[in-house]
Parts: sequence; C-alpha cells; structure tokens
Amino acid sequence: MMICVIMGSESDVKIAEKAVNVLKEFGVEFEVRVASAHRTPEFVEEIVKNSKVEVFIAIAGLAAHLPGVVASLTTKPVIAVPVNAKLNGLDALLSAVQMPPGIPVACVGVDRGENAAILALEILALKDENVAKKLEEYREKMKKKVYASDEKVREMFK
Repeated sequence: MMICVIMGSESDVKIAEKAVNVLKEFGVEFEVRVASAHRTPEFVEEIVKNSKVEVFIAIAGLAAHLPGVVASLTTKPVIAVPVNAKLNGLDALLSAVQMPPGIPVACVGVDRGENAAILALEILALKDENVAKKLEEYREKMKKKVYASDEKVREMFK
C-alpha cells in the first residue's frame, strides 16, 4: 500500500514535509511529486493514471485546483491540504471543500499536512491491521503527552 503526496509547486514542500514525517514514522510507502493543475495538467493526469497508490494527498494554495483535478481523474480517496499562501489560506480551503457533487475531496485544515497523513493512514487501516495498530499506539502516545502537560502545568501553579 502506498500514498502519493502531490503538491502544486515546490513552494509547498514545507507542508509536504509534515505529511512525509508522519508517513515515515508509520513506515508506510509513499512517493512525493510536484505537478501543477494549471501549468502541467497533462503531467498531473499521467501521475494519477499511472499510479499504484491507494490514497492521494494533494497540497495546493491560492486557487488550489490540484485536489479537485486529481479527484476528477481517479476514484481513489483524495485528501486536500489547503496552503496559507494568501488570505490566510481561506481561498485554498474554500476551493477544496466546494467540490461539485460526485467528485468529493476530503479536506484537512490549512497547512495541516500531518493531519492529511493521519487521515490517509486511517483509510489504509481499513485493510491493514498493522497500520490500525500503529494508529492506536500513536493516539496513546498523544494522550500520554497531554497527561504529562497537565501534570506539569498543575505543578507550576501550586
């Protein structure tokens, strides 16, 4: 099973790194690509049509058409990560969530590459018990961090 992280331009690499870091932590195969929905639509199509991945994470700012274009070319899940390039990312967010009926795109918060990776892993976990187990362990670690923070803050204010 594999995940494709595709970004509209190299300027989105910091958001892609957030996703990739999570995917590496889980030991899941992935590929990272750069292709523009506007400047290289044929390249986007080539990547999507020839891909063996299970889930696409599409990262884009501004008009943010990349997630929708990817979704139009496949029936595999597509997760949009809107990027804060202008307007605090609201333009990209609205572009991602306003898809027409029949071509859905899942969408995480602005610049939340890590959440896109987690959502992609949750999709993979439907078929892969090992990924599901790692997700449970990941959440348990997050829970322990909150408990540790609570203890630390309570001690600060005694």
